[in-house]
Amino acid sequence: MRGTPITRTGRRVCGPAAVLLAAVLALSGCGASGDDSGSAADRGVAGPQQQKGGLAAGKAEAPAADSAGTKQQRKDPKPAATHVIRTASLSVEVKDASKAAARARTATQGAGGLVEKETTERIDSTRDSSHLVLRVPQDAYDEVLRELSGAGKLVSRTSAAKDVTDQVVDVDSRIATQRASVARVRELMDRAGKLADVVTLEGELSSRQAALESLLAQQASLKDRTTLATITLDLVEPETAAGAADDDPGFPDAVAGGWHAFVTMLRWLAMAIGATAPFLGAAAVLAVLWRLLRRRRGAKGE
Repeated sequence: MRGTPITRTGRRVCGPAAVLLAAVLALSGCGASGDDSGSAADRGVAGPQQQKGGLAAGKAEAPAADSAGTKQQRKDPKPAATHVIRTASLSVEVKDASKAAARARTATQGAGGLVEKETTERIDSTRDSSHLVLRVPQDAYDEVLRELSGAGKLVSRTSAAKDVTDQVVDVDSRIATQRASVARVRELMDRAGKLADVVTLEGELSSRQAALESLLAQQASLKDRTTLATITLDLVEPETAAGAADDDPGFPDAVAGGWHAFVTMLRWLAMAIGATAPFLGAAAVLAVLWRLLRRRRGAKGE
């Protein structure tokens, strides 16, 4: 029979049992729908009240959160990073240039820096001088500069600071753009199917890679100069008292000066005689010939 319901066990239910089963199912469906409608109604009643309470709580908590966030921002501001190149030049007069150079090396290395260049030479028989190029961290720059300035008698001091923050930011931005450009070209090379396209893309990739390497070199140079300050130090020994006394002329100096003048005069006379010797020889020959001719004429007249 088509109207006969089928139970879960698969057996057909006939007659009054089928009617009873259909009624039970109908009643259970109505009860479920009633429960759902009741719960929906409860939710509809409680919903507006809860929403009002939530809105009120939100309005009460919002100003507190905003004020807390504002106070936090005011308390912990994030300053923008600055990049500065610092340089200085010092000329110091010291008693011993070698010892002063050793102390400068120790101070620089103790601060975490390095000696980029050092040259020591002899000025005269009694004095030496040293030239050093020092690289020190930015945070130790002022301290090392004060220590080096107090190593002896300060002759001269110059310092400079150059803000290159804009240049650093520009180079970083260009590097990011260039890297993205190189990545795009490589993706196109991976998808290229023709040999001509691959060759063209390889040339483009080489040029962009070279530009990227140039920007990376600029970035490294800026990082080095902004991380380590440069101090050029010249150490010179003073003139000795004996050397200063020798500057005043004395009797030995006068004798030496007179002898030098005498020798110079003799030298000039010898040069003058050597220059006029040919003319004097020719004049002597002419004088001898003239005397011989005169004697012959006198003999003929007698």
